[in-house]
Amino acid sequence: MAGHIQDRWYKTETGPAGKPVRVQTDRHGTGMRYRARYIGPDGTEKSKSFPDRQKRLAEQWLTATAVDMSRGQYTDPRGARITFQQFAETWVKTHTTEINSREAAERRLRLHAYPYIGTRPLPSFQPGHIRTWLGELEAAVPAASHRRIIFGTVSAAFSAATDDGLLTKNPCRARSVQTPKPSRPRVVPWTASQVFGVQAALPEHLRLAVDVAGGCGLRQGEVFGLDVEELDCEGGWLSVQHQLKRIRGKFVFALPKGRKLRDVPLPDAVADAIRAHIERHPPVKVTLPWRTPDGPPVTKKLIFTGPSDDHVRVSHFNDHMWKPALAAAGIIPEPEEGQRYAAAPQHGMHALRHFYASVLLDAGENIRAVSQYLGHSDPGFTLRTYTHLMPSSEGRTRKAVDGLYRSPGKHDHGPETAQ
Repeated sequence: MAGHIQDRWYKTETGPAGKPVRVQTDRHGTGMRYRARYIGPDGTEKSKSFPDRQKRLAEQWLTATAVDMSRGQYTDPRGARITFQQFAETWVKTHTTEINSREAAERRLRLHAYPYIGTRPLPSFQPGHIRTWLGELEAAVPAASHRRIIFGTVSAAFSAATDDGLLTKNPCRARSVQTPKPSRPRVVPWTASQVFGVQAALPEHLRLAVDVAGGCGLRQGEVFGLDVEELDCEGGWLSVQHQLKRIRGKFVFALPKGRKLRDVPLPDAVADAIRAHIERHPPVKVTLPWRTPDGPPVTKKLIFTGPSDDHVRVSHFNDHMWKPALAAAGIIPEPEEGQRYAAAPQHGMHALRHFYASVLLDAGENIRAVSQYLGHSDPGFTLRTYTHLMPSSEGRTRKAVDGLYRSPGKHDHGPETAQ
């Protein structure tokens, strides 16, 4: 039996003859008599109280606790007093170092998890509770892709509780719990005429953004945060070292998504367009905080600027420049008078990255290189996203096999032999 049992009603003192004797304490006859105590895996003392005449139950509890610890099935008893919301509110503050990601996780939990499962104590969760919650979530959030993100955040919180010893296992990972599976639409890249049509409809001082995004695969924040010092037009390279990012309504300079610094080939045509742009619109020094709104100031010589010779305001650009250009190119419809442009998430500037990937893959570039240039953390993600855009690879396969089968008299195997 691990630990020991304290009898709160009696204590041992030294008697007149120098021998130990049991005497009643001030608590005798009141409250819980027995206190079972042990040291948990985290090195702190844990305890549970039992009433009079239940010493045997206290011993059994200590024995069961020791067995759980030896089997790796131990859970901290304080978890019984902690609800999912109480734990998740603490966990989400350390979930990630990225402020935007942390706030997004907090918002998902607050809107879609706490109202359903927030008040339930952690150890009481069973897979059935998660299945019920997912059913309610499906009614509240139609988009399976969004439900998947919410589910992932909740599962991550349960995994943290398991790591902290408050749960024996994550109920979200039970075999009976089905992770929401979004139907991922195939990427349909723009044609060259669509790309250049949108570019022609943009304000002249921002048309180069299409060349940089569509010709080098940069994200929108990386485009508008591009520093002239990160260009090597003669050597043919563009270094992606940071991005322009909005946090809590304020703009900052920060590392690229996933902290993926990278060097991207700079085609001659894009380099020439950059030189011409810089001659007409010299770079402007812009100072912004680094990484967080209260971070240290950092100065960059930006190629793209707004009307006040500072950085581009991305939301203003999207609503008042990008969408009108999409409509002018016939990609989205013109709005009715007095109405706003319809949402077109598949036709944001990210569409230029898809165009870039499609051009590289069609030219026979390998998927690992494409993944590196796009700044993806996993080439497998790149392959899953763009595998259907590799017609040249399929064509080479067909040509190789056809060439083998259609060479008469050179082999003693193949379809002819089978006949």
